[in-house]
Amino acid sequence: MLKPKHQYAVYILTNKKNGTLYIGMTNNLERRIFEHKNKSVEGFTKKYGVDKLVYFEVYQYVNDAITREKRLKSWNRQWKIDLIEEENSNWKDLAYDWYD
Repeated sequence: MLKPKHQYAVYILTNKKNGTLYIGMTNNLERRIFEHKNKSVEGFTKKYGVDKLVYFEVYQYVNDAITREKRLKSWNRQWKIDLIEEENSNWKDLAYDWYD
């Protein structure tokens, strides 16, 4: 099977377990997380030190990713926490070793 030409990711960042949550969407998850971790882009995540990847989903089609991002942003906080804890109960930084 051929690898999709494009991939899009919806992701959730935090600054600590049960801390501030940030939801984003990108066409290059590794690059975008690097930018968050290095605080190279002004904005919310830089201001609040939100750079720990605790959840992500990958989509082939940009419209699916955009729809999911909007849906997650509309959820209440507890639903977001429950989603993270289903897959990552220890709130481990899923990108902790991506840039060694």
